[in-house]
Amino acid sequence: MGFLTRTTGDHRRGLMNALMDRMRLDALAFATADFFQFGTNFHTDVLPWERPILLVVPRDGAPFAVMHELSTNHIRFAREAQRMWVDDITMYAEHPRVASRLPLYPQWPEMVAELLTAKGLARARIGADAADGPLARAVALLPEARLVPATAECRALRFVKCEEELAVMREAAALTDWVQDRYRENIREGRLVQEMDMAMAAHMVEEAARRFPGQNLEVMRCWTLSGPASCAPHGDGQPTGARIARGHGLVNIVVARLNGLVVENERTWFCGTPSDLQVKAYTAATDANQAGIEALVEGNPVSAFDAAAQQVIEAAGFGANILHRTGHGMGTLGHEFPDDTAFVHRPLLRGEVYSCEPGIYIWGVGGFRQDDTVVVGPTPEVLTKAPKDLRSQTVG
Repeated sequence: MGFLTRTTGDHRRGLMNALMDRMRLDALAFATADFFQFGTNFHTDVLPWERPILLVVPRDGAPFAVMHELSTNHIRFAREAQRMWVDDITMYAEHPRVASRLPLYPQWPEMVAELLTAKGLARARIGADAADGPLARAVALLPEARLVPATAECRALRFVKCEEELAVMREAAALTDWVQDRYRENIREGRLVQEMDMAMAAHMVEEAARRFPGQNLEVMRCWTLSGPASCAPHGDGQPTGARIARGHGLVNIVVARLNGLVVENERTWFCGTPSDLQVKAYTAATDANQAGIEALVEGNPVSAFDAAAQQVIEAAGFGANILHRTGHGMGTLGHEFPDDTAFVHRPLLRGEVYSCEPGIYIWGVGGFRQDDTVVVGPTPEVLTKAPKDLRSQTVG
């Protein structure tokens, strides 16, 4: 499996056209980095608050983009590799210089207004992922154009993954399973937690070079919380110098982004024999993870997997130790849409991808969380397959 191809690009364009028809729009405009990548297959160099970018997809016509000069050679690489889905790109300069013939950064709104006019969109209804900032100032220069906020509708474009996207996510998930096996080999009493995580990230990079040469693997996170610090899902804020101790429970997170798509893989471990309380909490968290997975069936309410996991945790006596929802959408972002899953009651759609990560957090003891990346279907497909049984997860 390699980079996403025009097959995925055409699939996404079909989704955009259908949205424009439903909302009676003449074009869609994407000004945020994640939607820009969704529409172009180009991983932007920088954050757009600093250097604004824009992708415009007319209902009838070829898409066009606005980008900054910093991306000049990056775009050239993408074009040479035939990974760029947009051919018409207007560049601008971010600093004044005599030799440059590009429009300048302060002229961005005027430049975009001129482009929209040249493309026949001066009187258009333009739906936007974010209807503010430089884009709003540009459209305001066109009295007969209207910028239509469409954040929620644009986010819905990313719910369901096509088969090529799922194939990439399966490959990424298999890599994270491999990394979890390396953790099993490396967790030991006395080891610096941060040093271990960096070593595991290096292992991931080396293995990715064997599996995916010339592709784009980003190690978004190899991160472990050991002992009582893990009772806070994001740690105690003082990880430097922290070491694994015998009796510690550990929660680790392996997050990989392959060719623009993210998967999560999280496991709970023990260094030495766990206590009775640790075993009880571990078992409840693992059973809740399984219950959540089993609820990710096409047609169930989105909220069903959170409810199923919560019911298991409450029945085990740990209801007061829940600190977050059971999961979130996965895809272009690590935390993809929908995010407020416990309060979304629409039916689950075949091909949606979710994290399933119910957690139990006990002050003074630690955290207990298993996290899998799961594809919704008549039978849920679990992409992450690393072991979760107590014997496998007890080391040292």
